[in-house]
Amino acid sequence: MLNHHSVEALCRLHLPGMADALHKQLASPESLGRSFEERLAQLIDAEQLSRDERKQLGLFKRAKLKYVQACMEDVDYKASRGLERSYIASLASSEWVQRDQFLVLTGPTGVGKTWLACAFANQAIRQGSPTLYKRFSLLMEELDVARRDGSLPKLRGQLAKVKLLVLDDWAMTPLSTAGRHELLELIEERSGRSSLLITSQLPMDKWHDYIGEPTIADAILDRIVHRSHRIELTGGSMRRRQRLAAGGE
Repeated sequence: MLNHHSVEALCRLHLPGMADALHKQLASPESLGRSFEERLAQLIDAEQLSRDERKQLGLFKRAKLKYVQACMEDVDYKASRGLERSYIASLASSEWVQRDQFLVLTGPTGVGKTWLACAFANQAIRQGSPTLYKRFSLLMEELDVARRDGSLPKLRGQLAKVKLLVLDDWAMTPLSTAGRHELLELIEERSGRSSLLITSQLPMDKWHDYIGEPTIADAILDRIVHRSHRIELTGGSMRRRQRLAAGGE
């Protein structure tokens, strides 16, 4: 009865990892034969692991990745996409995220830019980095709405708290005058403080023309280019390749 009370007390104290571990100890004669220090250490380790797992689940939920299951272990190197295994492996360490650097993925539609971006984001989340996935066009709309209704400081604050921001499909929608300024503020806020992952069908050498206003374009690109790792994907559509493979099966 006392043991059951202890398990319930741990649950009330919001220590579910310890509660579950204690329940397992009480059901295991082998565990009961260990010293108090060994059993206590096991309970503490179980609680720490439980908290880490809950934190990671929370990070995944808040990240809103388009491809939740995308991970570096499943990267397809067989398709000719210009992926160098050693370079991808070095980026998979997420050291670039910890160093507040950027990563730019460019290439034609269908080559797997978004999936690969989500895989890199997955890796960052595993290592405890708050991450957020956004379609570039939708984020620009959100910034415009926030500017109009007065909630822009709040939205900027929310974005600033994210260690890694994924901007998918960069340059797929025209920029307004206000949009250019908001984009500059966004890039400036992240420069040297946090990380950014950009995917785009448009090659980087055409981004200056896309942004339009030369002074702002220079400022934005100066902050991106000199902090970025770059991967240029090539080849045909992965979606078509997958459909053909599925048809063959």
